[in-house]
Amino acid sequence: MKKVRITAIRKTCYPDLIEKYENPIQHACDVKEGEVWVANGWCKPVGFCDSAWDSVSPFVMTLAHGGGDFYDGWMKNPKSAMISCNDGFRPVSFYLEALDEDAE
Repeated sequence: MKKVRITAIRKTCYPDLIEKYENPIQHACDVKEGEVWVANGWCKPVGFCDSAWDSVSPFVMTLAHGGGDFYDGWMKNPKSAMISCNDGFRPVSFYLEALDEDAE
């Protein structure tokens, strides 16, 4: 099993949707573009958002176990994926890539 690097590539915010549909919340997403985590195999990295993990974990598991080439050649690097979290108000796009380094 391999380690998988997860990089926050882009964070978007839709203030019009927030104003129209979201109840005020005290703590919104604090992910910053450029942040990097490394999953040790299929294990969620410390400090990684639980909700985002729900979106990316199936792809992390596949990459950690040597799989890839999602959707028949979707990505230039077959050992990678671009997956967004499920937050409809402030989605984050994550680039996942299998590393050559074995998980511990």
